[in-house]
Amino acid sequence: MKNKRIIYVLALAVFLIGTIEYIITGVIEMMAVDLKVSISEAGLLVTVFALAAAIIAPILIALTINMERKKLLMATLSVFIASNGLMFINLSYETVLWLRIIQGASGGIATVVAMAVATRLVEKEKRGSAIGTILMGLSSSLVLGVPIGTFFSEIFGWRVLFITIGLLSVLPLIIIYKKVPSIKEEEAVTLRMQLSILKDTKILTALVITLFYIGGYSTLFTYITPFLQATSSLSITEISGVLFLAGICSFVGSQVGGQLADAKGSKFTICLGLLLQGATILLFTLAGVNLFVLILVLMIFMLATWSISPAQQLYLVTLLPRNPDIALSVNTSFIQFGFALGSGLGGLVISRTSVLYLNWLGFAAVSIALLLAILLFKKISSRTGIPIITK
Repeated sequence: MKNKRIIYVLALAVFLIGTIEYIITGVIEMMAVDLKVSISEAGLLVTVFALAAAIIAPILIALTINMERKKLLMATLSVFIASNGLMFINLSYETVLWLRIIQGASGGIATVVAMAVATRLVEKEKRGSAIGTILMGLSSSLVLGVPIGTFFSEIFGWRVLFITIGLLSVLPLIIIYKKVPSIKEEEAVTLRMQLSILKDTKILTALVITLFYIGGYSTLFTYITPFLQATSSLSITEISGVLFLAGICSFVGSQVGGQLADAKGSKFTICLGLLLQGATILLFTLAGVNLFVLILVLMIFMLATWSISPAQQLYLVTLLPRNPDIALSVNTSFIQFGFALGSGLGGLVISRTSVLYLNWLGFAAVSIALLLAILLFKKISSRTGIPIITK
């Protein structure tokens, strides 16, 4: 694969963006105390980032479709870096919310454009591998970024973490400036084109499945630190270790999910993943029984959740083979909507009841996703005569 080093630089940029998005799960209590707000209010820092990436980023990408890709990538990375630098200042909670919106919009645009640039820098037959490398950077932010960032924040504080990520992001910005050539989109993909696919009920149902299974995941994982503290005697440092294991499971899950989708089909993989995800969320009710059981359930939960993603993307591509980029772009928006939905509803539950009730809300969301998947695949199978477990 040509330009392999540049592809890894783009993956590094996406890794840093992903770390900033997901790090709230590890430092949510620190930020709540420092900003003088409740944990549920601190959870909004996840919600607004996700909503900005889901709504503002696609709109701005459509509006800047004729802009040279390298310039757009550099501009959005620069805004992302600046917003992280501002987090070092002792700002109010409301101002931090606005900065998270800016981070979500700029980071969301940079991630999508990085994928587009990566596909232009490699041979046509290597485009899938290039996109996979970029997505590996995103999943690696959970494996390495969140636990290391949580541990770092425990020592130096969460504000230092944000400015450190901002400074590290300067490196890929400089390399992009020097090494990435000027690139323009070959064919404009407008916002209207993206929204037009929602007229297809099969695609819309598949996207709603994404919304609910990610929502069920985000409901619990956004507040995983206070949940672990409420159900165990783990310190923040020990929780960093648990989050590291969870991140490894998310990485492994995405790999296993892709291989299982190739071997058994996307429908089988999606249904199996949703069943395991729902079962493990229920098992969180036993979390207080034994620490080993709690960690084991969390590991399986992460494996199951992240195994669904590659299968879901493969399924959407099969539904829209002529415009796979549009399907994946809209699916990315629904993933971010799912994060916003889960973190927002989870914060509402915490503010009115307890963090210990989050798993019931997550289970409800995943159950809806599973029901929709069964109905969708059964409907398609009845028309085609193809069993659900086939590709």
